[in-house]
Parts: sequence; structure tokens; C-alpha cells
Amino acid sequence: MGKSIIITGASSGIGRATAEVFLDAGWQVGIIARRREALEGLAKGHDKAVVLPADVIDSEALSKAFSEFERQVGRLDVLFNNAGSFGPSGPIDEIDLDEWHKVLNVNVSGMFYAAQLAFRQMRRQTPQGGRIINNGSLSAHVPRAGSVCYTTTKHAISGLTKTISLDGRPFDIACGQIDIGNAKTELVADLNARALAANPDAELMPMMDVIDAANAVFHMASLPPGANVQTMTVMATKMPYIGRG
Repeated sequence: MGKSIIITGASSGIGRATAEVFLDAGWQVGIIARRREALEGLAKGHDKAVVLPADVIDSEALSKAFSEFERQVGRLDVLFNNAGSFGPSGPIDEIDLDEWHKVLNVNVSGMFYAAQLAFRQMRRQTPQGGRIINNGSLSAHVPRAGSVCYTTTKHAISGLTKTISLDGRPFDIACGQIDIGNAKTELVADLNARALAANPDAELMPMMDVIDAANAVFHMASLPPGANVQTMTVMATKMPYIGRG
């Protein structure tokens, strides 16, 4: 059947670009997102795409999606744990608690659910093992101003990655994190729009093509079982990451 991967948040942005890279490379690709029609559009013309509509914050729906992928494909080699939300911008005292919980549910609980399901399947399949790649962020290391919700959750993902990496060793389950900066996606376009709304003269951040992020994920996923990228930072060359903060 060849190599297999599940990608969450596959309907747009980094997730969609990554799914296209893996499909073009001949992988079996399970694509998870809330919008079935967007997933079906992505899968059109790709007989190795498995459409799995589910919301990552719905643990039952997500479990059914993973079970369906296992039924159709038989094995899960890689999870790209990608689905995420930026949420509201502003200082902490201006953040609505309902909005805080929404970001926490997607970026932490949703990624936990997906990682748990992948780990469980990789542990019991034969041969045992696999790889989990968590989508972190530059905000897992240095925040943007006004990003308390997003930044807090991405620091949590760094802890999730390290723990899974440690706990996965006895079962040949590798775990790594990719921290992506300013790829040309809908999320970054929204951030730019917010910046321009606040200041029409704002200087927008340098951006890279989203395919560069997707290719970096493909590199991590394609390593042999005995090798792992624990952390990778890929970003636009001129982003003020080093020295910012």
C-alpha cells in the first residue's frame, strides 16, 4: 500500500499544501478538516486521498475518522498534527474567556486527541511504530505582541512533543515539531489585515511560499525509522525572529 499519513487541518493553508505534496509523492493520505466539500475538492483526481471530515475538538468524530483510515489503508506511518487557530489579538485583560477556551480546545485538546489516536494505532500495528509531527510555531519560542492565546497553546505543544518523543521510544514512535514562520496562508493574511486595520502604514512581515513549509514536513516524514528531526524552524529568511522579542 506504500507509506501513509493523516493530516489534520487539511482543507486550507499549510495542511492543504502538505497534503498535495504527499499525494503527488504517492502516499496514502488521510485528510481531516471540518468542511467535507473542501476535502473533496482537494481529493479530486487523487485515488490515494481518504476524505475524513471531522472537527478535531470532537474526540468521538476524530476517533471515527482514524478508525476509517485504518479500515481503508490498514496502517498509519505518520501523523501531521496541524490543525490550529490563532484566536483573538490583544493584551490578556481584553481577551474574552469564551475565545480563550476556543483556542485552547483546538490548539491543545484537538492536537492531544489526534496524537493520542495516532500513538495508539502506531503502538498496536505490525510492524510497530510510526512518526508524529506536531505543528508548533515561532510563537512556541518568541511571541508576537497581543498573541497570549496562541502563544500559550504553542508552548504547550512543545511540551506535548517532548513527552510523546520520550514515551514513544519503547514502541518505535518518533515525535518531532516543526515551527513555521509566516507562510503565505489564509491565517497570515488575516494577521496582516488586522495589522493594517490598526495601522494603515504598518510594515508587513516577510513571507515565504507555503510549499516551502510543506516540503519541510515531507522531509521530516520521509526519514528512516532510525532518524528523527526533533525540532525544525522554517521561516522567511528576513523575518525578525533572531533578535525579536
